[in-house]
Amino acid sequence: MSRPTDTATPMDALLAILDLEKLEENLFRGLSPQVGWQRVFGGQVIGQALVAAQRTVDGGRYVHSLHAYFMRPGDPSVPIIYEVDRIRDGSSFATRRVVAIQHGKAIFAMSASFQYDEDGFEHQFDMPDVPMPETLPGEQELKEKFLVHAPEAIRRYWERPRPIEIRPVSLEHYFSRAKASPKQDVWVKAVGTVPDERHLQAAVLAYLSDMTLLDTSLYAHGTSVFDRSLQVASLDHAMWFHRPSKMDDWLLYTQDSPSAHGARGMTRGSLFDRSGVLIASVAQEGLIRKKAIA
Repeated sequence: MSRPTDTATPMDALLAILDLEKLEENLFRGLSPQVGWQRVFGGQVIGQALVAAQRTVDGGRYVHSLHAYFMRPGDPSVPIIYEVDRIRDGSSFATRRVVAIQHGKAIFAMSASFQYDEDGFEHQFDMPDVPMPETLPGEQELKEKFLVHAPEAIRRYWERPRPIEIRPVSLEHYFSRAKASPKQDVWVKAVGTVPDERHLQAAVLAYLSDMTLLDTSLYAHGTSVFDRSLQVASLDHAMWFHRPSKMDDWLLYTQDSPSAHGARGMTRGSLFDRSGVLIASVAQEGLIRKKAIA
């Protein structure tokens, strides 16, 4: 395991940080990209923890759900140690618990369940009728046309090279203080090649599942995660993997926030492939608190 180099593409860097070093049985070490962030991106910890759990499970079983809690902000300057507890190996399902540790303290904990593929009943919600990603502004067009007069925090976010490209169906929220319905649709796509391997594809999907969710809970309040007067952080994260999907095309991430209360906002998400197949469902609660004025 080595830290990604400055010349690596964003996707190469992501795949490198997901390739954990095995220290001992059930014990793994992961690094973080050195890109100037003050804390580790939550999706990275979810993805790395899932990889750690996968490496202790029979390769024929695939993750079908995970449930996680963020307890402390991750420090990107030091490695993260992932300790896996092999809770149970049944005839169909296997259960793992993973604790991520830094500076001698737990920063994150996750339970995940794995299953062999089986046949059974099938149904799903329909994908919303939204514009296709090709009809929406790409990141280069965003930079040239929409970010010229955008606030600095928004500009920095969109200009930073990322392994996942994001194309929101609507950009109004980023440039307006108007209160809106707490719903959004976002197309997401891996920038670069993700190997055709289901365990790794699931880890990349878990990584991107932490993107944009908290922002949806702020739509109803006319603000966004770029508001410097807010303290915003993921508190917990749950994900259900319904069907396997290659990460070689756009996915629609449709989201809604049914409630905000007690300095917390809750958001649900559904990930569909281009053809309308429901790939995964997500739920997350996050801290959305006004900072105390000194």
